[in-house]
Amino acid sequence: MSIRPIDVARTDGGPQWVEAVATPSGTEAWWDEPRPHEGGRRCVVRRLPDGSRVDVLPPGWNARNRVVEYGGRSWRPLPGGGLVFTNWADQRLYRLDAGGDPMAITPVGTYRYADLYLPPGREEVWAVRETENARDLVAVPLDGGRTRVIVKAHHFLMNPRISPNGRHVAWIGWDHPNMPWDGTELCVAELRADGTAGPHRVVAGGPAESVAQAEWRDDTTLYAVTDPTGWWNVHLVPADGGPSRNLTPMELEFGGAAWKPGMTYLALADDGDLVVVYGTADRRRLGVLDPETGDLREIGGAATHWSSTVSVAGGKAAAVRATPYTPLEVALVDLDGAYEIVSAPKPLPHGDLLPTPEAMTIEGVHAHLYPPSGATGPGPYVIFVHGGPTGHLPIVLDLEIAYFTSRGIGVAVVNYGGSTGYGRAYRERLRHQWGVVDVQDCAKVARGLVELGRADASRIAVRGGSAGGWTTVAALVHSDVFAGGVAHYAITDPESWAAETHDFESRYLDGLVGPLPETRQRYTERSPLLNAARASGPCLMLHGLEDAIVDVGQAERFAAELDRHGKAWALLTFPGEQHGWRREETIVAVLEAELAFYGLIFDLETPEVPPLTLKGRA
Repeated sequence: MSIRPIDVARTDGGPQWVEAVATPSGTEAWWDEPRPHEGGRRCVVRRLPDGSRVDVLPPGWNARNRVVEYGGRSWRPLPGGGLVFTNWADQRLYRLDAGGDPMAITPVGTYRYADLYLPPGREEVWAVRETENARDLVAVPLDGGRTRVIVKAHHFLMNPRISPNGRHVAWIGWDHPNMPWDGTELCVAELRADGTAGPHRVVAGGPAESVAQAEWRDDTTLYAVTDPTGWWNVHLVPADGGPSRNLTPMELEFGGAAWKPGMTYLALADDGDLVVVYGTADRRRLGVLDPETGDLREIGGAATHWSSTVSVAGGKAAAVRATPYTPLEVALVDLDGAYEIVSAPKPLPHGDLLPTPEAMTIEGVHAHLYPPSGATGPGPYVIFVHGGPTGHLPIVLDLEIAYFTSRGIGVAVVNYGGSTGYGRAYRERLRHQWGVVDVQDCAKVARGLVELGRADASRIAVRGGSAGGWTTVAALVHSDVFAGGVAHYAITDPESWAAETHDFESRYLDGLVGPLPETRQRYTERSPLLNAARASGPCLMLHGLEDAIVDVGQAERFAAELDRHGKAWALLTFPGEQHGWRREETIVAVLEAELAFYGLIFDLETPEVPPLTLKGRA
C-alpha cells in the first residue's frame, strides 16, 4: 500500500491567513484555504460559534494577489459577516456584504493591493498598493470612493497601523538592495486632518536590523518584532524614538522572513497579554507572553509547527498548526491552553504510511530525516531543498514527502546555511555564498546519511523548487554526490535571472552572490547553465508557463546546454501555473513524473505512473 498522487493534491497547501472575530454568540474563526480541485483558487471560509462552516467567497472568486509576485494579506472580515478582498483575476479590491455579490471598490487598472488592514472607526481599508516598480500605503473607502495615498516613503512597505487615538500611523519600509530580512525601518508619522501622513521618524530597525511586525500597544508605544540581537525578539518601542526594551531576550525566533506582506507573529489580547508564534525551525510554538513580567507559557497542544499568522478576539486565538501526522489546520485556542480544530478535516492515508521524522544536525547543518517504509538497510534517498533561499522547511505532515517514503524512498530535508529559524548568524552563512554553502551543506547531509548506514551512496538524488531548484542544479554540476536532480521552476543562471526577474528580488543576489558587475566572476563560476557539462547525473525540470518570478527560459536554456553536452534531461511545462503548483491535475502530473524519474535513476519499478523519457543521453 502507498500514497496516491491524488491524495497529495487534495491535502496540498494550507490556510494562509486567519482572523478571530468576537460576536455576541462567541468567537468566530475566518481563514482562506486552497482549492486545488477548483482550479487552485483560494476560498475564504467562516466558522460560526455553533460549529458550522460556510464558504464566504462564492465559486469563481479567488482571494489572491500578486504584490511582490508572492502575494500578501488578501482579505479581512467586515462587520456583519461581510468581506473585503483582492481578486486574482483582475487584482482589484472588492467588497462582499453578507447575502450579496462582490462589488469592486477600486477601478480597472494596473494596480495590485495587499496587506489589507481595517483601521478601527473608519469606513475604509488600508493596503499596500503596487504599480510597476513602486508601492504606496493607501486608504480605499469601502463604498468605492476615491483612493487616498497615506504614505509615500520607501520602495517597499508593509504593516500599516493606526494608533489607538487615531493621531499617528506606523509602517515598516525598506529599499534596495536590502531584502526585508536584511534590514527594515519601523516608521511613525503624524496623521494629518486630510488622512495623509506627515514627515516620519524611524523608531526601530536599520540597514542591518530587520523589523518583521509592529503593533501599537497604546498611543505612545509599539510592540515590534525585530532582531538587533541576532534573533527576532519582541521589543517595546517608544513612538518618539527613545530606547527600546527586549521583552523576550532569548535565542528563539519570534518572527520570520517577510516574503509576503501581512504575516503576523504576535497579536494583542484584551487583557494586555500577547499571543506569540515562536521557536526554531525544528519546532515553532504558540504561546502567551506577559509583557510586564516576561512570563511565556505555551498553549495549543503539542504541535511541531505554527504558521506565521495569528489573531486574537474574545479571549481566543485563531492560528494554524500542524504535526508530523496532521496537516496544516486552523485552531481556535483558549488563552488558558485548550484548543479545538475548526477547519474541515482532510482525508488522510493510514498512519502506517506516514514517516516519523527525526531532527538531526550533521556537521553543523540542520536537517529533518524521513525514513522510508520498510527500510532494512541503506536505500535510495532524496535530499529536499527548500526555496527562498531565505526560508526553511518545518517538521509537519507533508504528503509529498510521504508519497515517496511510502514507496521505499527516504527523504532528508536540509535547512542549509541561509535558512531562517536558527538566528541571523546561521542565516548570514549564505551571504555571498549562494551556490557554495547550500550545495556543500546538502552534500554533507547526503554523505552523513551514507556514513550512518541509512543511504546508498549510489542512489541519492536532490530536488527543490525555485531557489531550491537552483541548489538542485548547482549541486548536480558542482558536486559528485548526486545521481540526479529534480528542479521545480528553478533558477539556472543567476546573472540572467537577476536581469529578468521581478522588482522585489531584482537586487536579492547582491547579498547572495555579490553586486554586479564587480563580482561577475562569481556568477560565471557558480552558474549551472555555464557549467552544465559537469552534471553528475540526469535532471528533470518542471516549470509553469505563467511564472513571473523565474521565467521558463531558465529551464529551457539549461535543458539545451545539457543536451549539447550529451547529458540526460527532461523538461515538462504546465500552462496556467505560476511559481508553484496549485491545480490538482498539475500536482498529480508533477508527482508522477518525479516518481518515474527516480525509478530510472534508482533502478526501481514504477508501473503505477506513466513512463518518463530522458533526452540527451550520450
